[in-house]
Amino acid sequence: METFPNHHGRDYTVTLSTDEFTCVCPKTGQPDFASISIQYIPDRKIVESKSLKLYLWSFRNEGVFHEHVTNIILEDLVAALQPRWCRVSAEFAVRGGISIKVEAEYQSKKD
Repeated sequence: METFPNHHGRDYTVTLSTDEFTCVCPKTGQPDFASISIQYIPDRKIVESKSLKLYLWSFRNEGVFHEHVTNIILEDLVAALQPRWCRVSAEFAVRGGISIKVEAEYQSKKD
């Protein structure tokens, strides 16, 4: 993921979302579709949106469980941005009569 400098010292929330996220069920090989919402309070870096889109597309053919991919996205965002706070919410389309929503959150220790 590419980043650029945050020029503002105050807290503010950035929200990015997509309803085009896909990955593959590691058990069945069937595609899983999700809406992803990312919220974060930047510290020194802001994510460049096109690079985020390409990063999210990289999961298209990955066999990964919903809970795991949500946490991977959070961990990668934290590593790239070192934000003050970040939350990733993933709401997966119903499959087999069950819907799954996963939320993973990070809070900077310096706050």
